[in-house]
Amino acid sequence: EKAKCELSAVVETEVNLPFIISSAHNEALHLQRVLTRAQLEDLTEDLVHRTVQICEMTLDEAGLEKDEIEDVVLVGGMTRMPAIQRAVSGFFEREPTKGVHPDEVVALGASIQAAALVDDSPEMDMVLLDVTPHTLGIMVVGGYFEELIAQNTTVPTSKTKPFTTVRDNQTAVKILVLQGESRRAEDNELLGEFVLTGLRRAPAGEVTIDVAFEINADGIVSVHARDVETGKEQSITVTATSGLTQDEIDDMMTDAQEYAVARRADEAAEGAKQQAQTLIAEIEKLFPEVEAVVAGSDFGRDAIEKARSVVERARSLMERNDAAGLREQIEALARTQRMFKGVVGKTA
Repeated sequence: EKAKCELSAVVETEVNLPFIISSAHNEALHLQRVLTRAQLEDLTEDLVHRTVQICEMTLDEAGLEKDEIEDVVLVGGMTRMPAIQRAVSGFFEREPTKGVHPDEVVALGASIQAAALVDDSPEMDMVLLDVTPHTLGIMVVGGYFEELIAQNTTVPTSKTKPFTTVRDNQTAVKILVLQGESRRAEDNELLGEFVLTGLRRAPAGEVTIDVAFEINADGIVSVHARDVETGKEQSITVTATSGLTQDEIDDMMTDAQEYAVARRADEAAEGAKQQAQTLIAEIEKLFPEVEAVVAGSDFGRDAIEKARSVVERARSLMERNDAAGLREQIEALARTQRMFKGVVGKTA
């Protein structure tokens, strides 16, 4: 650590660590070596590169160009490294400001934020906006992650979205609260879960549940689920980490599929996906009865195989997010469903 600090001011330094270990013959061994600034910069090259990448990503997410930045502030002791200063200067095409001590800047920012939280005085001549570092949302049917509050949204904030049941006569929904950027729920971090029970027995998609996320000025996240029809509600307050093992999280996500919710979507693509999932569920529910009736003939077995192909193709299109192809495939799913219902109806 001492050598790293010294190399910010000199081009080489000596690392001298006496008595660091004993040999097999009980002789004391020492470390004495010259470390150069070039060697340190070579060892930390990937970290310096990552610093520039984060700056670039932050500007992109903020919708800003480099020439719109008034000052560049360096934070932390390692920003004293000449390599960091060169990289930042080269990226922003300007020298970082020297007016703020790199070891004190975080404390200064925290003080400003604390003052803003306890005092709304108009005399304050600055605005400090806090943002949520990750996207927040819930798991929906199919194991997907549905976003409610986007990454880098300023807080305090709140957002409500409607969802529906996915099974006939579903009387409960399990809400898994997640944070992360992956489309798949299992790749994100689980923050908590709760169950809303007492839903009216109805066909899939008929009961609506409003899910609301709220983040207050202290960064505390509250999640509410409300049955729109009855007003019945459940909620949870979550922290930044669940403290669960990966196996426990996987088990919870598997269990939650039984009580999943689906997005009540306005977009055509999401609507097509929901429709396809409903048709597939109905077809698969009818498969055993249809097979029992038609499996005795070659024509019947061929029809069953074609039906399976229709379902598999629809699943493949959903995995690829091919909205146009899925809308066409829905017609084939609907024909298959009608055929299956016709077969079952004749035997009833």
